[in-house]
Amino acid sequence: MRITPRRLALGMSLWIPNLCSGIRVRRFSDDWTSATVELHVNVLTRNYVKTAFGGSMSAMTDPYFFMLVMHQLGRDYVVWDTRGEIEFVKPGRGVLTAEFHVPRSVVEDLRQRAHGGAKVLEWFETVITDRDGDVVARVRREVYVREKKRVTVARA
Repeated sequence: MRITPRRLALGMSLWIPNLCSGIRVRRFSDDWTSATVELHVNVLTRNYVKTAFGGSMSAMTDPYFFMLVMHQLGRDYVVWDTRGEIEFVKPGRGVLTAEFHVPRSVVEDLRQRAHGGAKVLEWFETVITDRDGDVVARVRREVYVREKKRVTVARA
C-alpha cells in the first residue's frame, strides 16, 4: 500500500504521541510541498498558567519539514530532522496552527548539493499562530540530507 498525503495526515493525527498531545495534521498537499498542523490547547497540552505548553508547540513542528523533503526527494536520500529552535512570542490559547512549506526549487537545490554523498544541512522556518492570526511562536528546524551510499557507489 502506497502512502498518500491523505493517509499520512490521518495516520499522523492518530499516532498516539500526537493524539494524546492534541496535535492534528490537517493536510499534506498532494505534491508534498506543504502541510498544515494544529495544536488544540486543552488540559493535557497546557502549562501551569493554562497556556500552550512549549513542549507541545515544539512537538507540533517536529517532523513536518523533514517529511516534506523526504517525500519530494524519494528513497535515494537519507533525510533527518537534526535540530530545532523555538522563540515564544505570546501565550498560546485555543487552537494553534503551523503551516509548513518546502518548495520544489528548494528540494532540487538540496538534491544537487547532496549529489555524490555530501552532507547537507538546511534550516526551515515557520510560525505558530492562534485563531486571530497572531504569531505565538517562531520556529526553525534543521534538516539533514545525504544521498544514500548505494546510490553514490552505483554512479561511480
